[in-house]
Amino acid sequence: MKTKQDFTNGVAHRSRGFLQVDLLVGLTILTLAVLPLGYSFARERQALRTEYRRSVIVELVDGEMEILAAGAANSLPDGAQNYPVSSRASAKLPVGHFQITKTGSRLRLAWLPDEKCGLSAVVRETTLK
Repeated sequence: MKTKQDFTNGVAHRSRGFLQVDLLVGLTILTLAVLPLGYSFARERQALRTEYRRSVIVELVDGEMEILAAGAANSLPDGAQNYPVSSRASAKLPVGHFQITKTGSRLRLAWLPDEKCGLSAVVRETTLK
């Protein structure tokens, strides 16, 4: 009987060791699957934030250009100057400034980033009537 008990304890010990190895392999596979997925979610969130900011900038530049083309630009002097935009949406934008350039009947409005933020300049041009 004593030999039978020793044999049973040895089998139980090996069985527990196999379960630990099985658990370790399962956790490794799960980690290798989840880490790239989490990384891709983070990159996608960053890309969506950048595209959202770009769309807000485009909307602001287009809206201001429509106002200027409708006649508000007639009182502006020729040359380049900063253009103030009073919009609550501009508070959420990365650091940058709006610049307007008027040369005769040509009008150019641009948003220019002040620092590297993943966004390029947004420029709109028109001819005044």
